[in-house]
Amino acid sequence: MIILRLVLATNNEGKVRELQDMLGTQDFEVVSLKEYPSIPEVEEDGATFKENAVKKAREISAAVGEWTMADDSGLEVDYLGGAPGVHSARFAGEHGDNEANNKRLLELLEGVPFENRTARFRCVVAVASPGGDVKTAEGSCEGIITGDPRGDEGFGYDPLFYSPEHGKTFAELDRETKNASSHRGRALRGARDFLKSINEK
Repeated sequence: MIILRLVLATNNEGKVRELQDMLGTQDFEVVSLKEYPSIPEVEEDGATFKENAVKKAREISAAVGEWTMADDSGLEVDYLGGAPGVHSARFAGEHGDNEANNKRLLELLEGVPFENRTARFRCVVAVASPGGDVKTAEGSCEGIITGDPRGDEGFGYDPLFYSPEHGKTFAELDRETKNASSHRGRALRGARDFLKSINEK
């Protein structure tokens, strides 16, 4: 069986670790965009997670000539009408400033009762072939936004995302537990089935 080389369309080391953990190394040679420093960043200007994931996967795959996996994910807070949504990574203005994003979220929810702070993480994974064909898989998980950060694991909004299922925030969970129930883990399981079918051809 030929091992499939799979490019992860991200420089986010937290995402890379999670995806490598969930994909494993038995079926795939997983590399990140750090292997391709000359590839320009894809502008995420879609109105939905799916639009962004498909665009990233297709453009990066065409640029590197390899199978490519991209995901777009984010936090939807019911009290905020679904925000930050597709703007999750740049909620406070600067892309990827986790501390600022979390601070802004807490400010917007100040005084809101715990029971009204319901939210979910949502993720869409897209896998593109060098020829431009794309398959997608989706996943989500429900939670509640805490009043202050808790835990040192994870990244992004994980310290504020309380999982009633586990009685902890995502940042208080070990990686294996989080990956088993997270939005990204659920989406990736669907994508993994597709990838395995390619490797078996």
